[in-house]
This record gives sequence, structure tokens and C-alpha cells, in this order.
Amino acid sequence: MTGIEKLVNQVKSLKEKGQTDREIASELHLSMETVEWLLTRDIQKEHPPADVKIGWRSIGVYPSRARHIADIMVDIIYEEIKKHEEEPDIDSIVGIAHNGAYLGTLVAESLDAEFILFRPDAKELKTGIFGSNYAGVEGKNVVIVDDVLSTGATMRHAIEDVKKEKGNPLMALVLVNKCSEDTVNGVPLRAFIRARVVTRLEK
Repeated sequence: MTGIEKLVNQVKSLKEKGQTDREIASELHLSMETVEWLLTRDIQKEHPPADVKIGWRSIGVYPSRARHIADIMVDIIYEEIKKHEEEPDIDSIVGIAHNGAYLGTLVAESLDAEFILFRPDAKELKTGIFGSNYAGVEGKNVVIVDDVLSTGATMRHAIEDVKKEKGNPLMALVLVNKCSEDTVNGVPLRAFIRARVVTRLEK
């Protein structure tokens, strides 16, 4: 069984369990376009969209490993903040559910900052929800944390929702960036790792 065939089985299994395409894309760290192709196309005849599958189970299984990653993310935050003429205080970390919340909680702890939970809309990818059991956004300087950025749609909506709630997004920070952008909605985008699809150029 090829890697793509395994992905097809994973995607179909999650679909049968009632997950939306958006939820499947988030779970497997794939773009929506790739998920749709895996569900509907003939994998024997057509080439898949250009995408990179990201798995970080080795980090996610042990909190001690995630803690080391969070420490590096904190270092990246300090590096980015120093670029400002006046270094702003970071009031809160916004963690995007689910994996971004896992890392975001550890980052917030290291910075002695508040934690804000953001749940993106699973179906329409529009306005999300800020968890009521966590800190509020209004008037806060925030850093938004997620695990993998594919198309950037989730992060864009998180930034838009932070602004709607009168928060100030200082930067977006992810474990892996799969796109070529350095900003999202005008907000600096930093990553621990940047992944790229490399194609062979014909001579």
C-alpha cells in the first residue's frame, strides 16, 4: 500500500466517523484541497495537489518534548518583539484548538502570560469562538500560536477575530509553516520549521 493509499484510508475513516473536511484537514495537517482530492479523485490516474504532510506525534506524545519546542517558540517571540522600536508587553497567548492550544499553553506559562483559547469554525471556516473559561482578548497584546499553517485560512480568521474583539495581534507563530508568506493579514508570521514542496525543473 502506497503512502497516498494510506492517506486515502485515513481520510475516508475520519469521514465515516462524521468529521468534516475541515476537521480532517486539521487532524492530518493537510490542505483542504488535498483532503477533497483524496476523497473524490482516482488516485491511480491523477496526480495529487502539491502538499506536504506533517506529523509531529513524537513531540505530542510527551509533554516534556513539547516543553522544549515551546521554549524555542518563546525565543522566537523575543527575537521578533525586539524588532519593534518600543518592545511591547505580551499580555496573552492565543492558542488555536487543538494542537495550537497544547503548545500555546506551554508558551503562555513560560512568558507568565494569560492564555486564550480560540476554536475555529469547523464547517464554514468563518468566525470562531474564544473559550469563555479562559482569558479575554479585548485590549490585549497577543501572540497567536498554532501547530501547522497550510493555506493560512485558520490563522487569518483567528487574526480577524482577535481584531474584532479589540485585541492587538503582535505576531503569528507556528511549529511548521507550509506556505511561502512571511505575514498573515499584515501580522508577522514566524515558524519553527518552514516546509516547501520542491519540484524538479525540466531542462
